[in-house]
Amino acid sequence: MANALTIAGSDSVGGAGLQADLKAFEAVGIHGCSVITCVTSQNTRAVSSIFPLPLPVIASQLESVLEDVRLDAIKTGMLYSAEIVNLVSSRLRKVNTPIVVDPVMAATTGSSLHREGLVESLVTRLIPISTLVTPNLSEATKLSGVLIRDEKSVKKAALEILEMGPKAVLVKGGHLKGSTVRDYLFVGTRMTRFSSPRVDAEVHGTGCALASLIAGNLALGFELDEAVRMSKGMIYKAILAREMVGAGVPCANPLAVIRIEAGKAAMLGDLEAAGRELETIMDASLIPEVGSNMGYAVLGALEQDEVAAFDGRIVRIGQGARKVGCARFGASKHVARIVLSISSREPDKRCALNIKYSEENLDACKKAKLSVSSFDRRYEPKGVSSMTWGVYKAIEGIGSVPDVIFDRGGVGKEPMIRLVGQDPEDVLSKLKRIISKRKPR
Repeated sequence: MANALTIAGSDSVGGAGLQADLKAFEAVGIHGCSVITCVTSQNTRAVSSIFPLPLPVIASQLESVLEDVRLDAIKTGMLYSAEIVNLVSSRLRKVNTPIVVDPVMAATTGSSLHREGLVESLVTRLIPISTLVTPNLSEATKLSGVLIRDEKSVKKAALEILEMGPKAVLVKGGHLKGSTVRDYLFVGTRMTRFSSPRVDAEVHGTGCALASLIAGNLALGFELDEAVRMSKGMIYKAILAREMVGAGVPCANPLAVIRIEAGKAAMLGDLEAAGRELETIMDASLIPEVGSNMGYAVLGALEQDEVAAFDGRIVRIGQGARKVGCARFGASKHVARIVLSISSREPDKRCALNIKYSEENLDACKKAKLSVSSFDRRYEPKGVSSMTWGVYKAIEGIGSVPDVIFDRGGVGKEPMIRLVGQDPEDVLSKLKRIISKRKPR
C-alpha cells in the first residue's frame, strides 16, 4: 500500500486540517500518517484558540514517521509559525518524495491561522523544496505580492511563486467571478486550466482536502497533471456531498468518492430496470430514427465515463421497443454530453432520455404540465459541442433546468425531444405522463 504523510493542525470539528487530510488519503486508497503541528479549538463558525505544539514534540513525531515508513508523498498544511516551518523544512530537505505545500493562512470562517513571519519562512525555506504549492487567491497574493483580479494577474502571481523554486504551482481560482471554477496549474511557463461547475456555497476544508487528494494521487504514481485533474473531480464531488456538521458552514466530504463508486452497481441496476420498463411502454411513435438512450450520471460527474447508458440504445422493433445491449458507464458520448451539461447547472438532475420529436409528442409534454425549453441549431457557433451548447441555451431560455428540452433539427440532424430528471424513476414518471396525454392509438 502507498503511504502519505500530512503535517498539519488538528481541527476539533473534523472538517479541515489533518482530519480532512486523512479522509482524503483514505478516499484514494492509501495509508495516511500524521504529524500534528497545532491543536485548534474551532467549529463551523469560528476558531476560538490555537495551541502550537512545542517544537521538540513536532520533531519527535516527524522523526518517528521518517525513520520507519516509506513515504510516497508528503502534504503540509497549517504550520502556523516561522519556527515550525523552519523545523519541518529542515527535516524534509533530506526526503526524496513529492511534497505538496498548502500554504494555509486562514480558516474558511475568516480566522487567522498563522503568526507573523510565516510567509517569509514559507518563501525562503519550504516552497523551494516543494513539488507543488496550492495557494488560493488570497494566499497567492500574500506569497507573490501580486493583487489578483483576473486570469492575467493569476499568471503573474504564479510566475512569481515559481521563481521561489517549486516545481509547480496550482492557483485555486474559486473566488474569481464566473459560473465555472477554474484552477490554474503552472509548470514552468506552461499553464493548464482545470474547470468544474461553481457550487454556490462556502464549504469548510476544501483546500486541505484538495491538496491531500493531489498528494495521494501522486503517491499512487500518477503524473502531476493527471493527479490534479483527478483530484479536481474528487473535490467537486466532496463539495456537492458536503455535510451540515454544525450551525455554520458545511464541511466537505472527501469520502463521498468512495460512496459514489460503491453506488455504481445499484445505478446500473436501476438503469437496467428502467430499460425493461421502457420496452413495455414505448412504441414506434416515441423512438427516433437514431434510437433512444437513457443516461444516468454519478453525483458530481465531470467525465463521459461517469455517465451510464445502454451500449446498444433502445431501438424500434416493428411497432414496439427493444433495449439492445447492457447498461454500462461510458457507453454513450451523445447522452453523456446532455446529462453532464444538465447536472453542471443543477447537480441533483442526473438523468435524461431522448424520444422522437413530433408536434403530437411536444404537445403532450405541455399538456402534462412539464416545463419546456428549446434551442435552435441555426445559431449554433462553430467548434462547440452541439449538445452542450444546446442544453445551456435551453436552460438560459427559462432560467433553470427544464423537464423537457427539444430542437427541430438541422442539416443532417434529426429533431429531438429530451426528458430530464433526477434519476431513471423520475424520467420514467414524466414519460408516462406524456404518454397519458397523447391521443389513443
